[in-house]
Amino acid sequence: MALLVKICGLSTPETVATAVAAGADMVGFMFYPRSPRNVSVETSAALADLARGRATIVAVMVDPTDEALETITAGLKPDLLQLHGSESAERVSEIRQRFGIPVMKVLAIATAQDLAPIPEYAGLVDSFLFDAKPSPSTAHSLPGGNGISFDWRLVKGLEPGKPALLSGGLNASNVADAIRLTGMGGVDVSSGVESRPGEKDPAMIEAFIAAARSAL
Repeated sequence: MALLVKICGLSTPETVATAVAAGADMVGFMFYPRSPRNVSVETSAALADLARGRATIVAVMVDPTDEALETITAGLKPDLLQLHGSESAERVSEIRQRFGIPVMKVLAIATAQDLAPIPEYAGLVDSFLFDAKPSPSTAHSLPGGNGISFDWRLVKGLEPGKPALLSGGLNASNVADAIRLTGMGGVDVSSGVESRPGEKDPAMIEAFIAAARSAL
């Protein structure tokens, strides 16, 4: 199976175009006001038009309300909903059934115990994303995009029953090692291709995708 590469938190035409031209399989748009990568529905829709048909359009949300989901799905028309909050299995099922759009559930990982919910979600989601759990001692940590990683050995050879992507602290210098160690079928990056929080660097995007592909 081919490796999936997702570039998340895009916010400018240049970086979307760069990601697609460099071979990104998925492009993510963040809808979370606390994030420096947050975009409006109108902006995301315009950016998505640069990638639609060439990469999977992902709407990234944190514990979204039905109202937010209705606005985002109508405006962006995403191919995939990434749920990056504390959404329960029941809530994930409700969203999947109501909106009829594939769902990727993010699980925040710090210890092996954090993998325990996988079976509960596996029959409800289309894919998983394993990200580093934010440090509880850091008051301003975001659900993702913090530039921290977890012990990749925790997911080495893991078979969650659905396609899965690895995230958290990845960059061009370590992504190939992460892929080789874990055997994950995909990788996701946000802060690892930024020159400063929220500002993607085209050269870093290109380098990350090239490095990920080199692992195969």
